[in-house]
Amino acid sequence: MAPALPHPHRPGLRMISQGFSAALLALQFGGAGGSMAPFLLQIVAIFGIFYFLIIRPQQAQKKKHEEALRNIKRGDRIVTFGGIIGEVVHVKDSTEEGKSRGLEDEVTIKSAESRLIVERGRIARIIGVSTPAPAAKA
Repeated sequence: MAPALPHPHRPGLRMISQGFSAALLALQFGGAGGSMAPFLLQIVAIFGIFYFLIIRPQQAQKKKHEEALRNIKRGDRIVTFGGIIGEVVHVKDSTEEGKSRGLEDEVTIKSAESRLIVERGRIARIIGVSTPAPAAKA
């Protein structure tokens, strides 16, 4: 390869390119900063931050939502993922060979004058929880 000739109008360009080449060679052949330990430590730290700030809270929120869906009972007001608002009329716990299907159970809701059957897992949120009727005082 022919030696680089100095550019008459940019004398510092040759010096910058030589410095850049030297830095690349040092990294490639294990000179300054050739160890992979700091890089791996940074990657592990980034994954740790993602886990504790994004993944773990999302898993906790999902568990909380599934637990709320399992505790749905008659009289609760719910919103489906389709945007239908209704009141739970009946919860049919379906089983398959003695096993509960969990979030695939059928929930009958009443919305206005209509009754709909939706899967328990298709309920987006519970907007009102039924309260037991007060006992009649004698």
